[in-house]
Amino acid sequence: MQGKFITFEGGEGTGKSTQIKLLAEYIKQKGKNTIITKEPGGTEVGQEIRRLLVCGDKDKFDALAEALLYFADRHVHLVQKIWPEIAKGTWVLSDRFADSTMAYQYYGYNKRLSKKIIKDLYKIAVGNFEPDLTIVLDLDPKIGLARSFNKAKTMDVKELRFEKRELEFHNNMRKGFLMIAKQEPKRCAVLDANKTIEELHSDIVKVVQERLGL
Repeated sequence: MQGKFITFEGGEGTGKSTQIKLLAEYIKQKGKNTIITKEPGGTEVGQEIRRLLVCGDKDKFDALAEALLYFADRHVHLVQKIWPEIAKGTWVLSDRFADSTMAYQYYGYNKRLSKKIIKDLYKIAVGNFEPDLTIVLDLDPKIGLARSFNKAKTMDVKELRFEKRELEFHNNMRKGFLMIAKQEPKRCAVLDANKTIEELHSDIVKVVQERLGL
């Protein structure tokens, strides 16, 4: 029996990392093999690409260069990890996938990069494959960015290249995620991330139960 592929999407500071760990624990309790991965950086090659993308000056790449790097990471990620694990029956939980590329590089940059280019890159790198379920954690970017910068101070995080972008970028990106979810309601579920960790986890579990029959 094939496994499932669940992706977590949303802006900065929405709590994806925390919630993905909690969901993995819940799924394991239900007797399913589960792994957590992320984009970019879910493979050794991906970790090198991640350093290029999320560290350094915010203007060192334009939207097209970023999209090309993200899809290079994504293709390696699928071939080396996601597809083999799903084939073994594993439930794969990924912190970000292709929706982030559309939300960041298309909507975030105010549509300076063609949507067609992103869709064409998806066909080349991913094909017809898509997540079984995408959980979009929605939060006011001002709140999310404050969370991210506080975490960076506490944990000495250096991966702040996108956090350093102007608020307009993050507002555009949020609208992008909501638009994607509206266009694909069978795959996507939007959840209010301005809740306690426990409340949000409960909402996520309910969605997984309803959508995937767990």
